[in-house]
Amino acid sequence: MKWNMNEPKKGDIVRVLINNSYYHFGIYIGDDKIIQYGRANDAFSVKQDAVKVLITDVHEFIGNKFLEVAKLSLKEKLSRNNPEKTIELATARLEEAKYDLIYNNCEHFVYDCVFNKHISPQIDQARENVNQLLNKKRPSSN
Repeated sequence: MKWNMNEPKKGDIVRVLINNSYYHFGIYIGDDKIIQYGRANDAFSVKQDAVKVLITDVHEFIGNKFLEVAKLSLKEKLSRNNPEKTIELATARLEEAKYDLIYNNCEHFVYDCVFNKHISPQIDQARENVNQLLNKKRPSSN
């Protein structure tokens, strides 16, 4: 998946960089509105059980940052739900409050609604980075 700063269309995956360290994800539903799992800083500023799926406007979603829109590969386009189904799935989860930073975050939510896959490539990359760091610090057995 690549990213650009085009105008989003209904059903598009959108993201915003937070604190120059991680991305917050949502789904554009039209009329300058985004469905997201919590607000951008909720994961670190409120109790996890208070984080809910909600609708906000684009300006609240991005704050003073830039909105990035997913540019899907052909394979991703063929495996995704159509925009109407994506929005239907996301809307059905409004007010859900089962947020978990590692196992059920905003990226999991987006991938669930768009691709029917409960994954978070961002968390997977963080795990890989930690594992590499730990492996470098282990003394060799030779």
